[in-house]
Amino acid sequence: MENTLTTRAALAWCLHLLVVGLIALAALRTAANAPAIADGTASRTAVVAALLAVVYAVGVVVPGVSRSRRSARWWLAAVCAVWVALLVLTADAVWVAFPLYFLQLHLLPRRAGVAAVAVTALAAVTAFAVHQGFTPAAVLGPVLGAAVAVAVVWGYQVLYRESERRRRLIEELTATRADLSEAQHAAGVLAERERLAREIHDTLAQGLSSIQLLLRAAERILPDRPEDAARHIAQARRTAVDNLAEARRFVAALSPPALDGTTLAGALERLCATTRSPTARFHLVGRPVPLPTAHDVALLRIAQSALANTTRHARAGTAEVTLDYRDDEIALEVADDGEGFDPAALPAPDPAAGGFGLAAMAARVRSLGGTLTVESAPGRGTTLAARLPIPEAAR
Repeated sequence: MENTLTTRAALAWCLHLLVVGLIALAALRTAANAPAIADGTASRTAVVAALLAVVYAVGVVVPGVSRSRRSARWWLAAVCAVWVALLVLTADAVWVAFPLYFLQLHLLPRRAGVAAVAVTALAAVTAFAVHQGFTPAAVLGPVLGAAVAVAVVWGYQVLYRESERRRRLIEELTATRADLSEAQHAAGVLAERERLAREIHDTLAQGLSSIQLLLRAAERILPDRPEDAARHIAQARRTAVDNLAEARRFVAALSPPALDGTTLAGALERLCATTRSPTARFHLVGRPVPLPTAHDVALLRIAQSALANTTRHARAGTAEVTLDYRDDEIALEVADDGEGFDPAALPAPDPAAGGFGLAAMAARVRSLGGTLTVESAPGRGTTLAARLPIPEAAR
């Protein structure tokens, strides 16, 4: 914008200098021919040329003329009137018509400006013919100058409008970029909150629930079966250790401890080995391929959450965890022989009662472009299957 204003100011001053120079040229040429003129035309020409210069300077110096479109047009009319008077006195005033074309096209509406240019060109041709006689040059000069002025002004107006359009577009894009940046920041914050909620639900919350169940079981059988109670307490202790490692991992933002130094299959096998109620068995199908950490973490968390749900709700005797590596996808299936439930009748998640497990699992799978299905019915157990696409680079 600053460059545009500077260019316009430079063009305006060039036009002012051109007008003054042409007026001075007309006066000087008339004065040079004064010995051949005996009727005082030279002195009158000098006076009218000075008057034209003064009238023109008023429009440049007085701020009110440039600020008011109406005042500017009255000023233009006065300039043209004095120019016609000068044109009557000397043919050299014809050249002043060229800068007048630009003033008329700039200050008047499009059609009025073209009409004013045509009238000015006709006046210049007529005056030149009266003073010097009619020749092709007398017509060609003013007409060609008028055509050049119209082409230059219209071309400049087109470029100026295009520049303004681009400036507005850049401003809109800048504002849109700022809004988009804020939206992306807000979306990132929400996504991070959702991720942390899933992590806490699938690790700390599930671990604390398991510890609570194990301690309750140990409390019930402690008087009669102290050995079994000790095993429950030992398992609760191991779960507490794992949960502490998970909590430290949240702070340090490291990979899941269950995956440290092992594969996804190894982590799932360890998970099944540490699950006592129900008895969990792990099965590996296909040839394992390296997966992105996000895939490994998601499948491990889903298995942990599914087994925790089986422990708390299913009253199952056994659970089968199957990891199946296929050509273009990896599937995790957790099936139990418990009581089952109606998936369509699940209550909405509640902060006090829980119920976020399936929603968290579905969100994990969707974030990686996969699918989650749950098949269950009262008395028929539950089968949960998560399928994730294997990235091309890992196939």
